[in-house]
Amino acid sequence: MKKLKIKIPVILPQVPDEKDACVNRLIDKLKGREGIDNVHVSDEKADGVLQLCFHYDPDVISLDRVRSLAETTGAQITDKFGHKLVEVEGIRHTRHARTIEKAVKEVDGVLEVSASASGMIRVEFNKGITGFGAIKKKIEKQGLTIIEPSVGTAAYLQKMEVSKGEEKSEHTQDKEEKQHIDESEDHVHKEGDEHDHNEDEGEAHAHGGIFGKNTELYFAILSGVFFFAGLIIELAFKLPEIALYSYMATYFFGGYYTTLEAIAKVRKGEFEIDFLMIVAAAGAAYIGSWEEGALLLFLFSIGHAMEKYAMNKAKKSIEALGSLSPKTALVKKGNKVEEVPVEELQINDIIVIKPNSKISADGVIVKGNSSINQASITGESMPVDKFAVANGNNLPEFDKINKLNVVYTGTINGDNALEVKVLKLSKDSTISRLVKMVSEVETQKSPTQLLTKKFEKWFVPCVIILVAILWFSYLVTGEDATTSIYRAISVLVAASPCALAISTPSAVLSGISRAAKGGVLIKGGRPLEDLGSLTTIAFDKTGTLTEGKPKLTNALPLNGFDKNVFLELVLDVESLSNHPLAKAISKDVKSQYNIEEKNQASNMNAIQGKGIRATYNGETVVIGNAKLMMDENIAVSKSITSQMNGLLQNGHTVMLVAFKNELIGLLSVMDVPREAAITTLKRLKEIGIKKMIMLTGDHQNVGDSIAKQIGLTEAKGNLLPEDKVSAIQQLREQYSKIAMVGDGVNDAPAMANSTVGIAMGAAGSDVALETADVALMSDKIENLPFVIGLSRKSKQIIRQNLWISLGIVGVLIPSTLIGWASIGVAVAIHEGSTLVVVINALRLLRYEDNKVIK
Repeated sequence: MKKLKIKIPVILPQVPDEKDACVNRLIDKLKGREGIDNVHVSDEKADGVLQLCFHYDPDVISLDRVRSLAETTGAQITDKFGHKLVEVEGIRHTRHARTIEKAVKEVDGVLEVSASASGMIRVEFNKGITGFGAIKKKIEKQGLTIIEPSVGTAAYLQKMEVSKGEEKSEHTQDKEEKQHIDESEDHVHKEGDEHDHNEDEGEAHAHGGIFGKNTELYFAILSGVFFFAGLIIELAFKLPEIALYSYMATYFFGGYYTTLEAIAKVRKGEFEIDFLMIVAAAGAAYIGSWEEGALLLFLFSIGHAMEKYAMNKAKKSIEALGSLSPKTALVKKGNKVEEVPVEELQINDIIVIKPNSKISADGVIVKGNSSINQASITGESMPVDKFAVANGNNLPEFDKINKLNVVYTGTINGDNALEVKVLKLSKDSTISRLVKMVSEVETQKSPTQLLTKKFEKWFVPCVIILVAILWFSYLVTGEDATTSIYRAISVLVAASPCALAISTPSAVLSGISRAAKGGVLIKGGRPLEDLGSLTTIAFDKTGTLTEGKPKLTNALPLNGFDKNVFLELVLDVESLSNHPLAKAISKDVKSQYNIEEKNQASNMNAIQGKGIRATYNGETVVIGNAKLMMDENIAVSKSITSQMNGLLQNGHTVMLVAFKNELIGLLSVMDVPREAAITTLKRLKEIGIKKMIMLTGDHQNVGDSIAKQIGLTEAKGNLLPEDKVSAIQQLREQYSKIAMVGDGVNDAPAMANSTVGIAMGAAGSDVALETADVALMSDKIENLPFVIGLSRKSKQIIRQNLWISLGIVGVLIPSTLIGWASIGVAVAIHEGSTLVVVINALRLLRYEDNKVIK
């Protein structure tokens, strides 16, 4: 397995040296991540800046992912490395994508390249050695067309991201000031670039052609036309000599692209499926079986065209996300409203959203109320009621604003007009980040994909050796040469693992596309497959399993005190306080008991850690814990103490209420479980999750109480963030694989150390989107069974595809060896199996959870 070692300058604010605990925490966090073998402080510094040396496997974790994980700890990774996501036309299939990867890796300074058959290329490079100009030229030399950026496309988003401040090395800066970055940096090409240019001229074969970008499809169709024409001429009109010309035309149109690709790979010392097919077709022609060779090339070329069609079908659901963003916005300027392109919007602009129209920017509602259809972002089927914020001039950070006041780009307004203050630019909007991340996900390899890639690496040379032996076996067996060569060609066709190559990536792309449509971002094939094999999940408590805010659970008058009078007193006194518990009590007394304020309380004083004292109708009121009652010399009976302890054991926060130096009542508040938590956990058990554990910073009693109410297996309380990391590491050792579900902010270190980190409520949260392996765009825990069920189905289909592809090869090889299957039969079954696995993978696009939780 290939490993990379890189040194990244790291800035940790207020950190004096490498011995600081922050550095160790950063190292510990990154060491726990799958794909990172080791992280340590380098002996060298870059311009006085501390450098961390990373030993990592680029097939498992990308450099950009390493960077985002480090930044969640507060570290700032200096901009030494470039990261580009490019959308291209011309990648014809999975094997062609591999050729592109290897070619781009030849550029000096390129660290990682990953290409997908759907047309996305992800590149990581050292900006001190090369720039995107050199990489772009190399991509175009492969015969690919870089799709010009447009609003809403992944390429546009990536370009905007990089343009925020691409740091340039000193020796390229002057030149790049005069020329566009994409046209410059010729001097960073390596010395052999001129040779590379000449060598790659023959590879520029997918750059459109005479029929434009669909040339390969039309060539495949023409090869079929000539093949069937040849059959008719030979069988119906008995003119084999003329039919031969038709078969030759089939060879040309069916073998054109396959030959060019085989030549490109042979030049690099590689022998893959394309080469095997060309050898088989040439061998068939050599022994006079032109019609079987023509059938081989026709079916192989049409199979490639169908493969690309199927991959594009899966990709379209991702591209549909990009088309959600409106192209223009209505900006309010004084008393006028002007229509402007969305990319011209500025932070704090006020935009007008007409009824039943798309929202053109992420922001906060400052005027109006409406129902918003957020299905495009969160997957929620029902519109969500949204309201204007109370004070639009004094706002917290975007992801800390109440979600009921926030709107997202691409969502659809209901029947009322709104005015929205823009808080994120077009390039930074939630939908933009989602499109970019989903597009980047296409380039990630799953564990099964990496395994099949290794298998093919050894399998293809073995097939070539076997075929060579069979080809010349007539020298030993005494049979005629034609029979030996025919058998060798048949085995060659039977053994070509086309279906194997496409079986996993087609399923991964379909699964990720379906998840995106349901409001879930799965970052690659690895988390998709890992989710499908999980039996253990750890949950954060606050905001994940619970509402995340305290609610009044008991308001009990004591010693015969009138309940309404008690509630009026509590409401008036608590309304004077800004403490979160006081606000919760005031709100719930109003909503639960229909009590209104009478403003009879005054002189409120907060007593730190104990409660409050105030005046009510000229008399003293004290609300707080038992310590406060003791300080005020207010007697608390054993029966009331027992009642308090019972509530405390069940996770409630309890307050006593005294009036005129006598105890008159008891209040309790609690962060209550989400309504959907019980049914969600029950559904998770039904689909095979055996152990569900809560990790919380709250008291153990609180954790135990919530766990008992909603059906968790276990609760671990009194945990600091670093304790959660330790707990996750222990659980991984115990259960091998574990998912951590949280909000992606406070739980980032624990999520990073889990097998799969799942962030809830990721819409609008940059940290959650960057940190998580899986991001649930809505904060609904009930989406969890859907995504795990989808992963299970994806894993099942991947397994089915592997059995189909390997099973076909396993049956066909002996069948052709003993002469049961001819070249024609082998070709038909071979190409048929490729289409079967692709169609099987596309079933994931229609996946629905059988039991939708309501």
